[in-house]
Amino acid sequence: MSRTHPRRCGYVALIGAPNAGKSTLLNALVGAKLSIVSPKVQTTRRRILGIAVEGASQIVFVDTPGIFAPRPGRRLERAMVAAAWEGAEDADLVVLLVDVTRADDPDTRGIVDRLKSAGRKAALVLNKIDLVPRPSLLELAARFEREGIFEPIFMISGLTGDGVPDLRRHLAAALPEGPWLYPEDQLSDLPERLLAAEVTREQVFLQLHDELPYAITVETDKWEERKDGSVRVEQTIFVQRPGQKAIVLGEGGQQIKRIGARARAELEAMLGRRVHLFLFVRVEKSWTEDRERYEAMGLDFEKK
Repeated sequence: MSRTHPRRCGYVALIGAPNAGKSTLLNALVGAKLSIVSPKVQTTRRRILGIAVEGASQIVFVDTPGIFAPRPGRRLERAMVAAAWEGAEDADLVVLLVDVTRADDPDTRGIVDRLKSAGRKAALVLNKIDLVPRPSLLELAARFEREGIFEPIFMISGLTGDGVPDLRRHLAAALPEGPWLYPEDQLSDLPERLLAAEVTREQVFLQLHDELPYAITVETDKWEERKDGSVRVEQTIFVQRPGQKAIVLGEGGQQIKRIGARARAELEAMLGRRVHLFLFVRVEKSWTEDRERYEAMGLDFEKK
């Protein structure tokens, strides 16, 4: 690399209220699907690293769980929010993503207040700009600018990609100089078996919509490489009540077949090979109190 373009590398945390569009933005910034997207809030649970190269810079994006006020007694919610703030505290740069259609929600206000109290600067990204008139966007940008911690402010649509290249170029130039942390062609730190579980969890949400609470999880139990280049994957969908199991299975097992077919097609596209996917459903009422599952998700079980 020439002296005029030194290598740069660093971590960029994407934070925001639930459903602000962080996962959609991560996928757009990296140019590949790494983080699952669904209309349900609090879909992202683990901190997912997405890696992008922009010129001489390697940007390591940290897609964090949405930040909100955890309900009393909800260990999973506390752990998710704690993981999001830890991702922000450890990052070189912070990007606050705001859904412009609900910029006044209390979760966003709480995030701004905590950033200010910590003396932390952040880039502000106003997302979903195609849904709000431009005069309203300019007024919103001016209001956030008066907070005194946002520089610069970007207006984008993570869904269409409008404004995303400008954001990526800014972040690349703002990173500290230093060697790259990952191989040039690596897109994420997420192992394939965990990525596969996330793909299936996304399909559960997309197919069942509001019929099932977000407190389900999917685990990849077996990953078997076959001689013909294909892979056999066995996964378990954990629910908390027998009624939820019936919903996932559907009448005559039709619902779980649809979930499996959609997940298999997406996995084959992502992995570039044939996938034999087998899904099972298991009722485990207390999975949200299982220390090992928190460790597998990269969450702190003891977080208060």
